[in-house]
Amino acid sequence: VFSKIFSHEALESYLPKIQLVIKDTLRAWSSNPESINVYHEAQKLTFRMAIRVLLGFRIPDEELGRLFEVYQQFVENVFSLPVDLPFSGYRRGIRARETLQKGLEKAIQEKLQNTQGKDYADALDILIESGKEHGKELTMQELKDGTLELIFAAYATTASASTSLIMQLLKHPRVLEKLREELRSKGILHNGCICEGSLRLDNINGLQYLDCVIKEVLRLFTPISGGYRTVLQTFELDGFQIPKGWSVMYSIRDTHDTAPVFKDVDVFDPDRFGQGRSEDKDGRFHYLPFGGGVRTCLGKHLAKLFLKALAIELASTSRFELATRTFPRITLVPVVHPVDGLKVKFFGLDSNQNEILTGTDAMLGATV
Repeated sequence: VFSKIFSHEALESYLPKIQLVIKDTLRAWSSNPESINVYHEAQKLTFRMAIRVLLGFRIPDEELGRLFEVYQQFVENVFSLPVDLPFSGYRRGIRARETLQKGLEKAIQEKLQNTQGKDYADALDILIESGKEHGKELTMQELKDGTLELIFAAYATTASASTSLIMQLLKHPRVLEKLREELRSKGILHNGCICEGSLRLDNINGLQYLDCVIKEVLRLFTPISGGYRTVLQTFELDGFQIPKGWSVMYSIRDTHDTAPVFKDVDVFDPDRFGQGRSEDKDGRFHYLPFGGGVRTCLGKHLAKLFLKALAIELASTSRFELATRTFPRITLVPVVHPVDGLKVKFFGLDSNQNEILTGTDAMLGATV
């Protein structure tokens, strides 16, 4: 099922919807006269993408906002100690999950009743159809569990990587300009705006420098530290015997930090993945932001597509600057993110890359 959900055809159909969600979000960020908390807003963005694009739910914005707050409560308490006391995180997490499941059930029922006007098959459609193909009508509980799993997969790690992307574009304006040059040379960016119909999946996959930028963000700022595997066969590592059946954890972050193929590991350098160097091509398991082996992350192609679409919109339609004196410290728990969420002021741009004044700014300008 998941191979269908994240297939080339599925990603092609999601792309215009992803672009729309990103455009609307950046427009809202740019119209805000204050700086925004990028990490918090990126969480809202990835949640909205999961709800609108992956699941195809037509939930009004106000209701979507409430559902996001409940979902955040659920995520914050999902790893709490299982101490079932009235004010414990565990109890809050259980309550949030129940509220969330009610909201999702309502959205699923509305979706099943209203099939008109659909121009693509979303992930939930594919999930439902797959059940029918195997002669098994999915129960409402199975649909709710599948829905929650899809949201969870698209949410925290993508929000983390989106924040890291924006932070690195702020720190490295030359990278941003090189990105714009590639978009211009490929006929995607012209006179400061994205050319109509230019953002197809194949076109995006052909942007080599953009691919290098996303790869480098994921190398230096892998959202999660590692993963767990079960030992299928007893083996020896550095003189220690690891028995069959044991659970082992591998560290993605340590692998990236110590892999001999990467030169100057602490430096943000997208060109390390360019054709001249291709540092990730030496050896199978030096670069593994989405894990490795047969259980590699199923949603990795969707996550990369989302990050690429975001980078294209940022390079094409936004001007943004750090709203604090220095860049914040990075914390690694529960996923990589800046301690203050990264405060950034966004400005809208017209088609000639000129700053658009908000209504308030325009009025202030007129009175001076």
